[in-house]
Amino acid sequence: MESLLAALMGDFLGTPVYFWAAFIAVVVPLLVFDLGILHRDEHEIGAKESLTLYGFYVLIAVAFGGWVWWARGATAGLEFYTGYLIEQSLAMDNMFVIATIFGFLGIPRLYQHRVLFWGILGVIAFRAILIGLGAALVYQFNWILFLFGAFLVFTGFRMFRHQDDEPDIQTNPVFRFLTSRFRVTKQLHGRAFTVQQPHPTTGKLVTWLTPLAVALVMVETVDLIFAVDSVPAVFAVTQDTFIVYTSNIFAILGLRALYFALAAAMNRFRYLQTSLAIILVLVGIKIFLVPLHIHIDTLLSLLVTLSILAGGVIFSLYKTRNEADVSAEDVPKTGQLEP
Repeated sequence: MESLLAALMGDFLGTPVYFWAAFIAVVVPLLVFDLGILHRDEHEIGAKESLTLYGFYVLIAVAFGGWVWWARGATAGLEFYTGYLIEQSLAMDNMFVIATIFGFLGIPRLYQHRVLFWGILGVIAFRAILIGLGAALVYQFNWILFLFGAFLVFTGFRMFRHQDDEPDIQTNPVFRFLTSRFRVTKQLHGRAFTVQQPHPTTGKLVTWLTPLAVALVMVETVDLIFAVDSVPAVFAVTQDTFIVYTSNIFAILGLRALYFALAAAMNRFRYLQTSLAIILVLVGIKIFLVPLHIHIDTLLSLLVTLSILAGGVIFSLYKTRNEADVSAEDVPKTGQLEP
């Protein structure tokens, strides 16, 4: 027992081990509850269920942040909430790209949750690697924060300039690689990611990927690409690896739940990307100032981020108030796997 207590009180990446253990003790039951209980019987998730589940995840994140505030102080608590909000903001654009992927591949809502669930496992692993690498670089080379800041500012301006561009899945390198190097079925096969079918030449049974597997790989790739933006953004708030990682994961878990409500009305959030571009630029400036020892108050950062995000959502909903909701399934599609 003493050795266990000593291990839990030990340090891992600058944070006591029992903090990491508490995080795992929260996230693992959430994942089991999500797939093993709540979605044991696959069904189409409507906007109401999506919003309810999102509210549940937000409450869990707020409670966890409250515990961090109580256990580690107000500064750590504010950093968690700010990092959580920044990640939520930036990852919203990710959700719309994922909706486009599902629409392009013809993945019905019935199976989208399955892809998103297995995708979150990849996110947990990939974010750990990226954040660990980022923390190590910042620790060894503090000047790299200048690069992080410049990259975020550049990305923000690029997002603003290309906000009306639609993702071209047909020419996406990952899509082209998968469809040219692997055998991919033209139709879905229920919830299966792979199936056994005869080879077109030999007639021998071989393994084929289904469009569901293509969607999973592309979603994981999109998550990885967007993490290159969002992970450095949270380093603008704090260089505490625990805060950066946990705020990232809780934000992604919540947005996965919110996805179905967002995807059901993609056209209603037309101006959201503008607010996300502004947030990226401001966060880039903030992280650029860190090595110069110019500190912007964390609470101020939280309030500004929340205001810009809320402004983008409210303005979008107001400007499109007379438009009918358009989901990813309603968008005309070309070049899919279906014949």
